[in-house]
Amino acid sequence: MVTNESIQQLLQESFQGAEVSVAQSGSKFDVRIVSDEFEGLRAIKRQQRVYAAFGDLITSGAVHAISINALTADEWKQQSRFGSNF
Repeated sequence: MVTNESIQQLLQESFQGAEVSVAQSGSKFDVRIVSDEFEGLRAIKRQQRVYAAFGDLITSGAVHAISINALTADEWKQQSRFGSNF
């Protein structure tokens, strides 16, 4: 069974030193990943890197949908400053 904790661990292993938050509703996951690995990457490249970490979980159907918020530390600070929690 896929849990918030298993998704969080998977993403932390894929993005060393990243801050990861996960919210789940059934087999749909909302993830926020804050990592400077995203510096200089456009949104589509960031999402592709995150999707790559999910691999078999998506093809097996264990994870039905993912909403991704992939940010650098500076972007997260800016977003947090204006009250965005996720």
